[in-house]
Formats: sequence, structure tokens, C-alpha cells
Amino acid sequence: MGKRKCVFAILLMASFVLMTGCTEKTANDPIANKTKPTHHQKQTTEKSSKKEEPKQMEVKVIDPRTKSIVRTIHPSEMGFHTDKEKYRKELENWAKELARGTETTPGIDQRMVLDRIDENGQIIKGKPQVILKESELVEKVMEASVNGGEVELPIYVTESEYKPEDIPHLDDVVLASFSTYFNSGVVGRSKNIELSAQAINNVIVGVNDIFSFNTMVGPGTAENGYQPAKEIINKKLVDGIGGGICQTSSTLFNSIDQLGVKYIEWHNHSLSIGYVPAGRDATVAYGVKDFRFQNTTGVPLLIKTIYGKGKLTVEIRTSAEYQALYAKSH
Repeated sequence: MGKRKCVFAILLMASFVLMTGCTEKTANDPIANKTKPTHHQKQTTEKSSKKEEPKQMEVKVIDPRTKSIVRTIHPSEMGFHTDKEKYRKELENWAKELARGTETTPGIDQRMVLDRIDENGQIIKGKPQVILKESELVEKVMEASVNGGEVELPIYVTESEYKPEDIPHLDDVVLASFSTYFNSGVVGRSKNIELSAQAINNVIVGVNDIFSFNTMVGPGTAENGYQPAKEIINKKLVDGIGGGICQTSSTLFNSIDQLGVKYIEWHNHSLSIGYVPAGRDATVAYGVKDFRFQNTTGVPLLIKTIYGKGKLTVEIRTSAEYQALYAKSH
């Protein structure tokens, strides 16, 4: 009996030892302790393993006149981060088209249409000069492309520089005058000279204003009343609508040239012409060649044209007060 108790006690102790070993193995075994990750843990792991994508920047270009969005630019898509020079070139091409227009779309840039005085002494308003500074626009977009944002188009508007109270006195005195002659029997040419002369009559050229002959006269087409007449094209005298308009522009040139203005655009004919000395002509062709000058005299001017039988005179006038001011500065 005592022997059985002893065996039983030994077996009981052995079982305790086995149980303890199992427990310790379970507690210390990393494989046994490994638990299945929860759904939240799984999502966190996936997010941290993913590389964060860069934020998509955009630049909105705004027209300050209308507050409308002209274009939304995505710098990353256009290669701002990979090839800045190529990106800049694309912006320059876009700015040029936006400013100057294309064959189908007019640009923002607009030449000044000068004011003029009608038969009753009232002002016929023209249009201001509008310029989009292309280089400034490109620089603004380049800067905004770093962090994104809005950019306003750098549009500059210039109004004609003269005082309305000067209008009644601008034809007081003649500062310069020049006349040319033509055969009044050539009806078409005579009519074209008359129409183009009327188009620039009583035009006010304010201080620093830019006069554009083509802008003031418009296209020399049959729709505008111009008639067939001889004109010079590619060193040949040919028939065309509007022949004779260049006599008006050349007469204006020889008059305004006496005042020492700044020429923006000026072209000579390909052949010699008889109504002005050689090299003293100013040929024009609408949309191709223009005669443009800037009034750098320091005083406002008035262009007067006097059309008569076989004679055209262009006078440049101003007020007596401004005549004295002009004389002092020249």
C-alpha cells in the first residue's frame, strides 16, 4: 500500500512538470505567440508602406478685367519639375499667342485708336492702347508653379494724353505743313486720296501717343468706298483697289517729320514715286506695312488735312500756348 502511494505521488509530480514545461514553451515561443493582425492594423501597415504621392499643384490665370479664369495650368503635367526650360518655352509660346492672337483668335494686345474731333467740335472717342506684358506673365506663372495659386494677367492700358479743355485751341497755330500734287483727272486715285485724307483729319495725337495710319484709315477696300487705281506692288505698277492711299501717308510723313517725332514703323516704296523726293515716302499696305510714329514733341498735336483739286496738304497744329512750350524745348 505504501508502495502504491509512492508511485502515485511520483506520477503526480511528473504531470506537474510536463504541464509547467508546456506553459513556459507557449509563453516563450514567438511562433506560438504570433496572433493574426486586426483589420485596423492591416490598413495602417498598408498606408505606411505606400509612398505618399506629391500634391497636384495648379496655377489659375485670371483676367483682371473680367475676373474670369483664362487658363488653369498644371505644372507637374507640363514638366515643371523635370524640365524647367521646356516648361518655360511652352509658357512663352502661350503668352505670345495670348497677347498677339492667332489666325483665328484675336489677341489681347490692341493698338491705340486716337480720338478725333467731328464737324461740330465734339470728341469722337477712340480706344486705348492695351498691352499684355508677355515676359512678366511668364515670370509670374513660373513663380506660382512652385506652390500653386492664382496669377493675374499683367495687362497695361494707356489712354490718350491730352486735356479735354485744350480741344477748342488745338487748331490755333500750324507747327508744320506739307503739300503734294496729283492729277485730279484720274478719278479713282483722286477719290482714294480724298477718303484716306478724311480718315486722318482732325485726329488728336496726345503726348507720347502712337499714331497708326492703318488703324485710323482702315482697309482700303471697295466696301469702304475705295476705287481701282494704279499702285506699286513688288516693284511693278499694277491696277488695284485703293491706289493713292500712299500719297496721303507720304504727305503726312513729310509734315510730321519736321517736328522730330519717333518712328515706330516706316517703309519706302520699292520704286521711286514722283509726288515726294526720293526716300521721303511712306508706303502702307493694310495688315502688312504701316506708318506709325510716337508723339515725342512734349505737346498734343492735331492733324489737319486739306484736300483740293489736284492738291493735298497735311498740317500739324496745336494751341498758341503749346506752340510756345514746343519752341522752348526745341
